[in-house]
Amino acid sequence: MIRYTAMRLSIFVGCLVLAAVAVNFGLLPSGAGGSNVIWVVLLALVLSAPLSYVLLRKQRDEMSEQIVSKVDRTKARLEANRTREDSVSR
Repeated sequence: MIRYTAMRLSIFVGCLVLAAVAVNFGLLPSGAGGSNVIWVVLLALVLSAPLSYVLLRKQRDEMSEQIVSKVDRTKARLEANRTREDSVSR
């Protein structure tokens, strides 16, 4: 989970730098008035979201498999405890 978050943050920071450079050199329009920083952050968010979705698919799938297996183990433990309680109370 930490590795996924670090990778996602790295993609965002890379997009932030890229957007800042592109706006600075006039490749992308700058924000209206004093909103240049907000504009660059929004551009970075818009760029990094689809990149993260595509580039981190494998890590996201691995994390979901881990979560599903933990949930399944927890459900099995709860069911075992429930059946044990039922047999003791009878």
